[in-house]
Amino acid sequence: MNRIKIFFLILVAFGVSVYGQSKVGTTAANFLNIPVGPRATSMGGAFVAVANDVTSAFWNPGGLARLEGNEFSASTANWLVDTKLNWIGLAFKLDDDQTVAISLNQLDYGEEEITTATQPNGTGERWDAMDVAFGLSYSRNLTDRFSIGTTVKYIQQRIWNESASAFAVDIGLLFRTQFNGLRIGMNIANFGTEMKLAGKDLLQPVDIDPSNSGNNANIVSSLETDSWTLPLNFQVGVGMELLDNESWKWTVAADALYPNNQTSHLNVGTEIGWSKIVYLRVGYNSLLKEDAEEGLTAGIGLRYELAGVKLGVDYSYMDFGMFNEISRYALTIGF
Repeated sequence: MNRIKIFFLILVAFGVSVYGQSKVGTTAANFLNIPVGPRATSMGGAFVAVANDVTSAFWNPGGLARLEGNEFSASTANWLVDTKLNWIGLAFKLDDDQTVAISLNQLDYGEEEITTATQPNGTGERWDAMDVAFGLSYSRNLTDRFSIGTTVKYIQQRIWNESASAFAVDIGLLFRTQFNGLRIGMNIANFGTEMKLAGKDLLQPVDIDPSNSGNNANIVSSLETDSWTLPLNFQVGVGMELLDNESWKWTVAADALYPNNQTSHLNVGTEIGWSKIVYLRVGYNSLLKEDAEEGLTAGIGLRYELAGVKLGVDYSYMDFGMFNEISRYALTIGF
């Protein structure tokens, strides 16, 4: 009962810290803020202090060092307006205290046929668009309670013949206190360079002196586009087990998020596991966020070990307001 009271007080403190802080702005590569992995998302996105699987490369690279073994995970989701969100991660233990990981985060917009005013039935060409981030992570246990990690990312956004790229870094910390197993996690994500679109479609003919009929009216010029910052996000959270024995494990977590392109908000979630086989999860995403479409989350996970290989499947549901619901699926292999 004391653990429940303590966690509730921390939750109230987080709520006070984020309430009313509005910092709405405009950034590039906003797909970097889309949460990945059905396990974490079904817990409302409250995962920075849980961070004990390969998706820690996204949520908090400091947690990668706490993995018990090598792990692979692939997840997919049908995102908004017929786009598809995919995430793949692979983590390797170098030794008991060090872990490296690689990851791929992709938002695929699909493709469409190109039409013009003179060719309304199509030109025979097709255009497509895609956002992608490649990540390389390293994590190390500095003590038996404290670990640190970083993810270095190459980011690219492309729409047909135009593209923009950037480099960014995430830095995460995970600390396990001596107080009833309470964990504190922090992650700074997407600290990096600006993005600026460039490509051949920005080359346009221009008449620099339309009043002079004898000049070259088709001088090739390049349209200048603005530079945009990345969606920097600071996330701090707490997590703890309210129950942990051979049959049952009950985890609760809460995260406060302070992004530079939207209002500060709170994520809360819980996971109940039975016999390390069945896991039920529920949470709430974007609590206290102004005009939030996100809301209730839920999910289920199954785990089974066969010949030393740990197999897992996960599903999550997220209420997304006017955009209906979002479902995510993942396959995880531990070895």
